[in-house]
Amino acid sequence: MPRDWFKSTFSGTEAACVEVAFRPNTVLIRDSKYTGPAADQPIIEVPTTHWRQFLDQCLSGNPATIPGILTLAVHLDGSATFTTPAGTELAYTPAEWDAFVKGVADGQFDPS
Repeated sequence: MPRDWFKSTFSGTEAACVEVAFRPNTVLIRDSKYTGPAADQPIIEVPTTHWRQFLDQCLSGNPATIPGILTLAVHLDGSATFTTPAGTELAYTPAEWDAFVKGVADGQFDPS
């Protein structure tokens, strides 16, 4: 199941987007607009057992918490933020979030 990092096709050629990588028991999420040292790049891990719940929450457009994993905040301006209990945070612009959610709705982030 390992798969390289990928983004929603709705992101087009944009360099700033939600990126996802599937691993055997985890799905990794990062922000492609990060420009610091690669070793320091914030990455959030979602267990595969919770991935469907996470995608459903993204589609709902409502804020949500998956206990012990992350909190999703959807802001009035259309942006979104993921925050882990340890404080790792990924913040996405309205355009980034919109492209990701469209990709979720299109099934692009379903594990296969």
